[in-house]
Amino acid sequence: MPKIFLSPSLQEWNPYVDGGNEEYYMNLIADAMEPYLRASNIEFDRNSPEQTLTQAIEQSNKGNYDLHFAIHSNAAPENLAGKLSGADFYFYPTSSKGKEAATVISENYKKIYPNPSNVEIIPTTTLAEVKRTKAPAVLAEVAYHDNPTQAQWIRDNINEIGKNLAEGIALYLGVPFVEP
Repeated sequence: MPKIFLSPSLQEWNPYVDGGNEEYYMNLIADAMEPYLRASNIEFDRNSPEQTLTQAIEQSNKGNYDLHFAIHSNAAPENLAGKLSGADFYFYPTSSKGKEAATVISENYKKIYPNPSNVEIIPTTTLAEVKRTKAPAVLAEVAYHDNPTQAQWIRDNINEIGKNLAEGIALYLGVPFVEP
């Protein structure tokens, strides 16, 4: 049975336009993913909001996971705040499995994202959750939380986003996606 590590954002300090924060909404998405992962026979462990990022990475690295999946929402630089939209799926450039996972999950995400042409995969060497994890890793930025339209889309689609991400993970792992 495949096993993943779910890592919703620990960024309680990262505010959403119109209220709430990244940690809160990304944990709701992870909550929404869980029934689909269970039904699809994908085992998972998960970080805790009380952890630091270093602790979450250490927890992931202690396990034997087929994928480390971090769930975030994005914010534009101050001069572009509220003006950007899109979804990005980051992977470590030398990780062929990370790139494959980012590709499969992002292609599936295009089915629900309002502007599918604005969903990208991006190699990075700077994000700790793709750089310092033992398992192949993907960090998803599901939309921009400083853009009012995008933030509302996240709020209105928590369950759909969770279902879609779980489906993308099942596709990557090669297991049948089962609805609970």
